[in-house]
Amino acid sequence: MILLGVNIDHCATLRQARYRSAAATTGGAVEPDPVTFALLCERAGADGITVHLREDRRHIQERDVWRLRESIGTRLNLEMSCTPEMTKFALKLKPESVCLVPENRAEITTEGGLDVVTHRRRVAKCVDAMNAAGIATSLFIDADREQIELAAELHAPWVELHTGAYAEAYFTTAKRKKEFARLREGAARAHGLGLVVNAGHGINYVNIAEVRTIPHLHELNIGHSIVSRAVFTGVDEAVREMKARMNP
Repeated sequence: MILLGVNIDHCATLRQARYRSAAATTGGAVEPDPVTFALLCERAGADGITVHLREDRRHIQERDVWRLRESIGTRLNLEMSCTPEMTKFALKLKPESVCLVPENRAEITTEGGLDVVTHRRRVAKCVDAMNAAGIATSLFIDADREQIELAAELHAPWVELHTGAYAEAYFTTAKRKKEFARLREGAARAHGLGLVVNAGHGINYVNIAEVRTIPHLHELNIGHSIVSRAVFTGVDEAVREMKARMNP
């Protein structure tokens, strides 16, 4: 069974579009509440909840994260930039896992994987701190040999393969095949090095039919597509349908 981690960031995006300047993150007229969304996802079968607390706080806010820590019954996965500020926050929060991601203020959502090779020292320091605290660390990386091998060398227990390039190429046959082959090879290499293999970014109700065949998958983190589907079908149906397509 492939596990489903639901990323609830874009529920918070909808709230911030109207209530960014509000004094509170929930209550009164402020809606929708991402924590309520997370609890509904759990009830529908989500195996974990993922949030990205960004430096500019464009969607998820610190209070959301603390409320999630106190409320959810599955696992909290904190996506975070590899900075001293976020490392300190994660050590205080103590989520079940963290996923180190690149962060660019100009991007709408995370684009591309973390360059572990270039930022080796900074990543190593964060991974060591999380390992010492008993927090599982995942590195959100492209399915490239150097990145995968260094992830294993730095003793990160998990990697999350960036599926965005594959998702963008989905309707261009030749490029799609190339990107999918890279993901398959990357997953096999990571598994061979003893890493737990997760994947995420751009996965939807159509491309999941192929994504789920990537070998050795432990968990998929999916957000935007589920939030979008929930607008039409409700949270329960959106989560249940994705899980059914992941594990037919």
